[in-house]
Amino acid sequence: MKALQRRFRRSRAYTLIELTLAMSVGMGLALMMLAIFNQQLAFLKIFNVQSFLTTDGPALNNYLSRVLGSAEGFQLYETPEGFEDNVEPSETEASVLVLKFKEPGGSFRYSMLSFEDPEGEKPQGLYFRHVSPTTLALGDAEWALSTRPADVEFSIDAGILKVKITGPNGEEITYGGTQQL
Repeated sequence: MKALQRRFRRSRAYTLIELTLAMSVGMGLALMMLAIFNQQLAFLKIFNVQSFLTTDGPALNNYLSRVLGSAEGFQLYETPEGFEDNVEPSETEASVLVLKFKEPGGSFRYSMLSFEDPEGEKPQGLYFRHVSPTTLALGDAEWALSTRPADVEFSIDAGILKVKITGPNGEEITYGGTQQL
């Protein structure tokens, strides 16, 4: 009977092979979970990098295509104050775009898109400004099309307006616009 009890006690314990096998399976599962976690982090990083292209890009495209399509002409300036000070318009890359619109009565009105860091609590971004039709004085940077771009460049290439918007992660969106009049 004592021999049977010893054998029974011995059979309740795990062998070294069984413990090694269980540890190997556990470590394999842990490695798979770590790989899945790293993959999810990589996808999240890619999503965050591309979020400017998927969220701000379509909204900017919609606005720019509608506004540039209805403009009669445009001029480029280095700064918003350059327009007010009647400085010669730029022919190269600039951060300010002044758009000219024809009113139903035959008169013209102007608006400005500028990549700037306006005074006050507003962050750097692409802003819309009204221009007074009588004095051609600039209004405040009223609203931002987007505050996420790192840079916005307006340029003229063979008479065609190009808008290059650089996102916060270096991604670039380029729009082609209307011909300069």
